[in-house]
Amino acid sequence: MPITELMSGRVLLGGAVLIAGLMGGVAPVAMADEALPKPFADTSKVVSIGGAVTEIVYRLGEEDRLVARDQTSIYPAEVKELPDVGYMRALSPEGVLSVGPSAILASEGSGPAETMGVLEKAGIPLVTVPEGFDREAILRKVRVTGAALGVNDKAEALARELEADLEEAESLAHQSGEEKRVLFILSVQAGRIMAAGRDNAADGIIRMAGGTNAMDGFIGYKLVSEEAVIAAKPDVVLMMSRGESSEHASDDIMDNPAIASTPAGENRALIRMDGSYLLGFGPRTADAIRELSKKLHGAGPVVD
Repeated sequence: MPITELMSGRVLLGGAVLIAGLMGGVAPVAMADEALPKPFADTSKVVSIGGAVTEIVYRLGEEDRLVARDQTSIYPAEVKELPDVGYMRALSPEGVLSVGPSAILASEGSGPAETMGVLEKAGIPLVTVPEGFDREAILRKVRVTGAALGVNDKAEALARELEADLEEAESLAHQSGEEKRVLFILSVQAGRIMAAGRDNAADGIIRMAGGTNAMDGFIGYKLVSEEAVIAAKPDVVLMMSRGESSEHASDDIMDNPAIASTPAGENRALIRMDGSYLLGFGPRTADAIRELSKKLHGAGPVVD
């Protein structure tokens, strides 16, 4: 799917929303009750906006409450049977209101602001689920979502389950051997590479999986020079799966002159993973950490 938005480190990619964030390693504690939203008065027709939020609703076993979802909500597969109200950052009030929602669960960054204002004026109860890209942020999403749906006990049980799973995945990833230098390429525009610096989703998952971000001299995502790519000396190139970027969906990225001059290019070390799975920072993140770590430490010719 084509890239449709890139601003302030936030990227909307067809089925995945990638938002700038930090990777943290401190085990979280349960959120204080006062930090959680009050439950919706009516949860019979909830609209879920944001892939991770929708996945959490399903993991809580509360999917029967959903009446619609946004275009970034593509997992599990059955969610696609729900009406689609549009991209989470390009919503129209008419699209959301057309399904007659009793409440809205929206990932932080949903919009535009004008649409959210109209929805609020329409009197639709709305809870914003804070974004973030570390272990603590994932658990916070679960607890906020569960509180809004009035299932705090189920949310706390899920949070504890995910906490243990994430802790185990990160621990094993950091015991896997020498840290590989990873260059995350978002896209290629007219031959120039759009790479991930620090403080973003790609940076977070690389570090959680036991790797080192080869491009940590800037914040967010930016076009970088050939000289910068060569100087970064990546061992591995990481990209999203074919079709999630408008350019270089094939493996000819490894023939880019700058990439070819690096250890990654010499070894044809390219890893591709589904964008929403790799960068979604939701219930599946522990599995994404394990898979990426395994691929990083076995990286050779193209890995899919």
